[in-house]
Amino acid sequence: MTATAMVLAAGRGERMRPLTDTTPKPMLQVQGKALIDWHVLALARGGNTRLVVNTAWLGEQLPTHLNQHFSHQKTSKPTHYLPEALSFSYSHEGRDFGDALETAGGIARALPLLGDVFWVLAGDVFMPGFEFAPAAVARFVASGQLAHLWLVPNPAHKPAGDFGLSADGLALNLPQDSPEPRFTFSTVALYRRAFFEALPQLPVGNPDGLKAPLAPLLRAAMENRQVSAELYTGDWTDVGTPARLLALNTPSHPFEQGEAP
Repeated sequence: MTATAMVLAAGRGERMRPLTDTTPKPMLQVQGKALIDWHVLALARGGNTRLVVNTAWLGEQLPTHLNQHFSHQKTSKPTHYLPEALSFSYSHEGRDFGDALETAGGIARALPLLGDVFWVLAGDVFMPGFEFAPAAVARFVASGQLAHLWLVPNPAHKPAGDFGLSADGLALNLPQDSPEPRFTFSTVALYRRAFFEALPQLPVGNPDGLKAPLAPLLRAAMENRQVSAELYTGDWTDVGTPARLLALNTPSHPFEQGEAP
């Protein structure tokens, strides 16, 4: 069982300036590949070949990059070769509304391009060992939950984390001062279309271009026990600053330059 997937790529990347003054953050190079290339390859390995990318800042560069670097034909030009079934669709938030719509607003805008169940992940995280596996999709479908999140141990720059995790695999809306442990949301998740269709403030397609964050919607669903989660302990980095990008590109990093693990 496979799903469509949405890669969030519309952000400005203010903290990454001046690197992002001329390059969208998902196109910054990590170990020989653009960040978004790592995601496309991982999704394709899992059989997820219908990919949606939202754009805003320098958004015209992303379709050009993906067309240049991915191909079904083995010629000398493209960098990567993927299944013939692979397709890219785009939700151009910057072109249509002048700016990015935040996470929930962007997903709602792209919802007509997505299936009943779909992956979402941020284009500016690096997690090369993650498997977008059909088995994970099947488990999620069978669970009846509205969303399933992958959490990670808290990085040094975010010691308080985002959400808790119950013993029976539910994501918990815990306060920051909770004595129970909280973990950081990796940005990788599976969602049901019904989760967003049930939001009256965000109609399908978001025709008015409303900006809306995702976290409050997830917290509300957690209160109703409709969000499951699991802990991912593989390599994960939020590439949010030039220093983190530099650290990933140093020879001491455990992955060889330009190679998947």
